[in-house]
Amino acid sequence: MTGILFFIFSSEYTFVSYINTVFYLTFSYIVVFLFQYIAKGGFFDGVTFSFRRFHHVILKNDDYLDEWKEKPLPSQKFNKRFYATIKFQVLLLLIYLFILLFIHYI
Repeated sequence: MTGILFFIFSSEYTFVSYINTVFYLTFSYIVVFLFQYIAKGGFFDGVTFSFRRFHHVILKNDDYLDEWKEKPLPSQKFNKRFYATIKFQVLLLLIYLFILLFIHYI
């Protein structure tokens, strides 16, 4: 994937441009991983529950079939397999990036 991104988006084909491409890909994976890590910890659960309650109170829904209290929170809908895959890929990309930087600076 890094090679494809490098050949598509790079204006010049140098080793430094390749390292930059790997860095941008790694950074995007790290952002996704950190968002998943925060969601897994339950950070967004309180905010989500509060917005659901606010929405229910403001609109004065008398629909008793809409059980907003029992809807799953973001940490309960968490996909562990996707998280493990992203974690593994971030680790491999970071190791690969550090190897490339080590080669470049030696």
